[in-house]
Amino acid sequence: MQYRGKPGPTNVLSFPQCTHKESSPRSDLLGDVVICSDRVVTDAPELGYTNEEMLFYLLIHGVLHLIGLDHIQAEDAATMEEAVERIFNSFYPENT
Repeated sequence: MQYRGKPGPTNVLSFPQCTHKESSPRSDLLGDVVICSDRVVTDAPELGYTNEEMLFYLLIHGVLHLIGLDHIQAEDAATMEEAVERIFNSFYPENT
């Protein structure tokens, strides 16, 4: 609630090194991804993932935010979900 103003903890937050309109002082840094381990443990079984898979899924989601994807609009949410699933399934094809 403190950062996003929403009730309860979120599973992943992304903090870009800079805005997409300005250049980064370090071109090799996108930013930071913060994952809530408590949410990993509670979300994983609900979604049918191991904790490791859930952690990786959220990391992918967070990095996609850092490169500019979002899911505020339904159309953008579909694009984000497809990208996360495609990348995740390339590492965990048994989950397809």
